[in-house]
Amino acid sequence: MDFKDLKAPKTTVTHNREKLSEKTGNIYETISIIAKRAEQIGGDLKEELTAKLKEFETHNEGLEEIFENKEQIEISKFYERLPKPTAMAVEEWLNESIYYRNPNDIKDEF
Repeated sequence: MDFKDLKAPKTTVTHNREKLSEKTGNIYETISIIAKRAEQIGGDLKEELTAKLKEFETHNEGLEEIFENKEQIEISKFYERLPKPTAMAVEEWLNESIYYRNPNDIKDEF
């Protein structure tokens, strides 16, 4: 999924607890699912940003030789403007884009 195209809010939004917990019937289970997804999104974004910034990495030892790279700054600003991973995860949850399962609900088929 492309996180950059997700229409998640960039500011704090209050959500209706009942609407969030409709699918699971338990708000704590819902929050747990959303939190795990937010961790996945955050990790993916961090890996992607690190990979892009690594292209600009220099192996110079002297502090005098450090200079600003405009492309590197623009990439960093782009990622800073993205919605937080939690907001993205909540938006995915509300759009029913998250697959989840509870191992306690699975019945043995033996």
